[in-house]
Amino acid sequence: MEAEAGPGWQRLDLWLWCARLAKTRSECARLVAGGAVRLNRQPTDKAHARLRAGDVLTLAVQGRVRVWRVLELASRRGPAAEARLLYEDLSEEKS
Repeated sequence: MEAEAGPGWQRLDLWLWCARLAKTRSECARLVAGGAVRLNRQPTDKAHARLRAGDVLTLAVQGRVRVWRVLELASRRGPAAEARLLYEDLSEEKS
């Protein structure tokens, strides 16, 4: 069985689930496999891609394009307020 994480990295689908992008981890894996996610500007269809702090994700979900910088890896799937601390949303419009 493939490891979920190693020193300094985490599976992309697991991190997306912990960041609350979708309700289930399998939904996150389907989004990645369907081409809705780019990792550091490179298209990826591998749910098991290694994600590290500092990586930039481009997500095409729910009719919007979001750009997130990974601030830290997830230790668990917590409440939304905790999940929001895992990334910085670079696509937010600043007012």
